[in-house]
Amino acid sequence: MKTVNLSEQPSLLNQFLKEIRSVRIQNDRMRFRRNIERIGEVMAVEISRTLDYRIEQVQTPLAVADVPVITDRIVLATILRAGMPLHQGFLNFMDNAENAFVSAYRTYTDEAHTKIEIHREYMASPRLDGKTLILVDPMLATGGSMEAAYMALLANGTPKCLHMACTIATPDAISHLNQVMPEDSTLWCAAIDPLLNEHKYIVPGLGDAGDLCYGEKC
Repeated sequence: MKTVNLSEQPSLLNQFLKEIRSVRIQNDRMRFRRNIERIGEVMAVEISRTLDYRIEQVQTPLAVADVPVITDRIVLATILRAGMPLHQGFLNFMDNAENAFVSAYRTYTDEAHTKIEIHREYMASPRLDGKTLILVDPMLATGGSMEAAYMALLANGTPKCLHMACTIATPDAISHLNQVMPEDSTLWCAAIDPLLNEHKYIVPGLGDAGDLCYGEKC
């Protein structure tokens, strides 16, 4: 698996990362969601550079122009609920893509809240055979939710290639996905943070992305 850390290059992406991390800014839910969406838009452009194209002709008012267009059949997949703004960012630019949704969430299995399990309840997806799957999840702490979503989606066929996209990942998650995901897949990260705390939250991270997007859950 190839890993791309987009924060290593200076771009507007880093401004959006700064704002979603900041405790002074992130409590504005609409701005938080929009910044996650913007990160998805930037990542959509970066991933589009790796896709397949053909030349098509388009008639302008003055002449015919040759334009390269994407030939990949794209499926955008996300993990509910936190993944929705990132998914929308991709969809803003890849508006002809098909869409898939997986409900996967983690629960603690001990009183100290240090051990977790991943549960999956719902999936809606088109056929994936021969298509380019872009699977998005904003926070990759352990990589378990991403793995669970991908394995569930395989029930609808095997994609031609797999791209995974997240705002923040950890080395633990990257190491795990390296072991369980296809060798030719690519993980795109807006940033890679160094640590997981005892409750399996990313440090420095940004907190709970789902709660920051949509409010706290019971």
